[in-house]
Amino acid sequence: MIDQEQIHGRFTAIAPHLDERSRRLLAATEARAAGYGGITAVSQATGVAPSTIVRGLRDLTVEPPLAPGRVRRRGGGRKPLADNDPTLRADLLKLVEPEARGDPMSPLRWTCKSLRRLADELTELGHQVSRTVIGTILKAEKFSLQGNRKTRGGGKHPDHDAQFGHVNTSVTTALAAGQPVISVDTKKKELVGDFKNAGRTWRPRGDPEEVQVYDFLNDALGRAIPYGIYDLAANTGWVSVGINDDTAAFAVQTIRRWWQDVGRQRYPKAHRLVITADGGGSNGVRVRLWKRELQRLVNELGIAIEVHHLPPGTSKWNKIEHRLFSSISMNWRATPLVSYRVIIDLISATTTKTGLSVRCEPDPADYPRGTAVSEEEMDALNIVRDSFHGEWNYTIRPQTVSDRAVIP
Repeated sequence: MIDQEQIHGRFTAIAPHLDERSRRLLAATEARAAGYGGITAVSQATGVAPSTIVRGLRDLTVEPPLAPGRVRRRGGGRKPLADNDPTLRADLLKLVEPEARGDPMSPLRWTCKSLRRLADELTELGHQVSRTVIGTILKAEKFSLQGNRKTRGGGKHPDHDAQFGHVNTSVTTALAAGQPVISVDTKKKELVGDFKNAGRTWRPRGDPEEVQVYDFLNDALGRAIPYGIYDLAANTGWVSVGINDDTAAFAVQTIRRWWQDVGRQRYPKAHRLVITADGGGSNGVRVRLWKRELQRLVNELGIAIEVHHLPPGTSKWNKIEHRLFSSISMNWRATPLVSYRVIIDLISATTTKTGLSVRCEPDPADYPRGTAVSEEEMDALNIVRDSFHGEWNYTIRPQTVSDRAVIP
């Protein structure tokens, strides 16, 4: 009599460690050892289908052994759907190829190309296919889920690399001579209030910081406008937090405050100040107010200011972006900026392992937009433009007494 309990015990103990073929051969071995009625008894004891046990017996007695490492013989199993449906792959690629996005006849031109939607579209074309099969085909064709990548800078200027070389040479020369070099820019404006701030931070489980659902400006609190200065030689930052508008007057006032409180003590022998800046914004190449305010600052300090603008579309390479602003963003991640005091304290507490320290001060002054600079004032500026892209590289020197009558 066949003892099904023993067969069940032996099979249950070893089956989890076997692959499909090995389990089939084990069941067949038990059936052959049991003799007459063994196939039925083993099937009832193990749950393996009788047809599978028969196939295992055939493997043991008739079929030649499989190649090492194989579970099934070559050609076994159902053919892939893409092989049985010769137009499936081509129709799928027409729907998802990037070149087809602008085709007005493409059924998915204006829709999200999810696997489920692709399956629906292919079904309408006469294909019987599931989203699982579509995913398999796309992976075989080297497709993957991807987001957007910011790489297009609006076209690369022909002198892009040459300008970077020019800036690097000027900065290196100034640093070697002990002259101050600063990188300046405006950080992203921030809404003040209990709004969501990007990033994550450690908190008790199930107790996230609760913030407003919608990011609408709170008129009572306003926006914070951080304008920063990064001192390349000292690895220090200075940030003024404005409450009004991001204008050239605000930018130059920040430079003025930095020089009065820090720069002149740190660089007592300075005879020029080198500034690297973006080509746009409040310190942009075409901003007249930027140059006029710098002229006023030069007249006050009695030293020249040498300005170098980065080429168009390269603001992310400005030193202040990845040496100061990125560290500030990391320091206040996931922290609602509920007040100007919180913003100032978070910026001031920013440090790095490389020794970065930051000083932050509020600037409650009003800097209205729309300040006009006349042609007469521009003509009076004491600007010496470099022979290489003078619009990007120039030095502003103190004016004569007669010139100062035009620009007080």
